[in-house]
Amino acid sequence: MANYPLPKFHFQVDWGGTKIGFTEVSGLDITTDVIEYREGSSPVYGKTKMPGQHKFSNLTMKRGIFKSDNEFYAWYNTITMNKVERRDITISLLDETLAPVVVWKIKNAWPTKITSTDLKADGSEVAIESMELAHEGLTIQND
Repeated sequence: MANYPLPKFHFQVDWGGTKIGFTEVSGLDITTDVIEYREGSSPVYGKTKMPGQHKFSNLTMKRGIFKSDNEFYAWYNTITMNKVERRDITISLLDETLAPVVVWKIKNAWPTKITSTDLKADGSEVAIESMELAHEGLTIQND
């Protein structure tokens, strides 16, 4: 049996809303700041580099627009002065039996931006909306 990498087109998102499929999820990034330090009596003419704080990119989720579905906007409208409804989000890459193979867990996400579809009189594409989310953590499970 050949061993192939996993395809990226079979996934699901549990975002605390209706189980509507998403067409795209991006921003599953983690970076670590670099702290540079050099003491004055060091014989080395260079700096020591140490790991600093983690940074997480904003997550962008895209999906088709459905009639009478305002869940993106309802969540966005929970934003008030220093308050917002935060949600934990789970994104699962699925195998052919719909079992999760790789799982990304997003902590304390909240919407920062909603982008509606563009409109084109001569287009024949599906209307897509997107939501950008800020969050406070990303873990990856690849068992």
